[in-house]
Amino acid sequence: MSVRPFRDIKRKKTKKINVGDIEVGGDSTISVQSMTNTLTTDTKETINQINKIVEAGADIVRVSCPDQESSLALKKIISQVKVPIVADIHFHYKRAIEAAKSGASCLRINPGNIGSKERIKEVLKAAKDNNCSIRVGINAGSLEKSILEKYKEPCPEALVESAINNIKILEDEDFFNFKVSVKSSDVFLTTKAYRALSKVCDYPLHLGITEAGSLTTGSVKSSIGIGMLLMEGIGDTIRVSLSADPIEEVKIAYEILKSLNLRHKGVNIISCPSCARQAFPVIDTVNILEKKLSHIKEPITLSIIGCVVNGPGEASQTQIGLTGGGKDNHMMYLSGIPHHKVASKQIIEEVVTLVEKKSQELKLKNN
Repeated sequence: MSVRPFRDIKRKKTKKINVGDIEVGGDSTISVQSMTNTLTTDTKETINQINKIVEAGADIVRVSCPDQESSLALKKIISQVKVPIVADIHFHYKRAIEAAKSGASCLRINPGNIGSKERIKEVLKAAKDNNCSIRVGINAGSLEKSILEKYKEPCPEALVESAINNIKILEDEDFFNFKVSVKSSDVFLTTKAYRALSKVCDYPLHLGITEAGSLTTGSVKSSIGIGMLLMEGIGDTIRVSLSADPIEEVKIAYEILKSLNLRHKGVNIISCPSCARQAFPVIDTVNILEKKLSHIKEPITLSIIGCVVNGPGEASQTQIGLTGGGKDNHMMYLSGIPHHKVASKQIIEEVVTLVEKKSQELKLKNN
């Protein structure tokens, strides 16, 4: 029993590439990305953060390589993590070559900013020789001078033209193992650019609202922008960019995907905002359950509703449900059917026990 979607999203079919062992594009699962914010040269801290990001559910992790010491440090980092690493490169072509030789699974570059054709050829040769894909990363904040002179300011047309120009650079060198992004901090600019690019490009698209802001602000902007595009079938891999712990980026990315029924991981809690009708403290209960159930990886739907107005209806659509009742008598539902009653002081323990039991059942079933 799980929430049944009213509408299935038909994704645009794009070319499929590989970022390490992760497939991106085509019919592959929409992947979740994040990025480290440690000093790359501090390999111990960077490895530690990557492992935490992966534990949160990231499929791909990006690491910045601003200097030679950082790009060479990738070799040690990559040897101690179990996730494809994208090397974030800006301007200097030698950093890209060093990163590819150090074992990066992907290079995030803007070919138009790398320099001469000879330099681009050297980067692409290093990528080919080391089985390394590329992300053509177009950003409203770092458009080529010629594009800005033509359009006067960042706009959807400018981002798309920059993307097409950079795509041609790679295609002319017979390099096709790449994905593309056209990001801005403006939701309208970003979504218009991706829609326009999607019409003329069948390479995988990496979605994101860049420099979206703090945890709350950035999550809202990213949910609107990324969510709209995903609903239209656009997008093959996503990153939620937040001025916050990278783990929060992964959490919000999964919430976006879960809300659109595109990917499921962990417990999806459906809960009411609470009101005077609540028969137990809903908000506190949900906050505690989120923490106590954060280790669950299997997709499980759980409804926590404070009263009988919407409780039974929501419980009928979830695998495990709790509806508040009178006189400290609350109803537990299993697979949408009333099962047994539970007292307020036992709610947390009972729900955790039921969810963990369901998780074990799913593990055995999948194995």
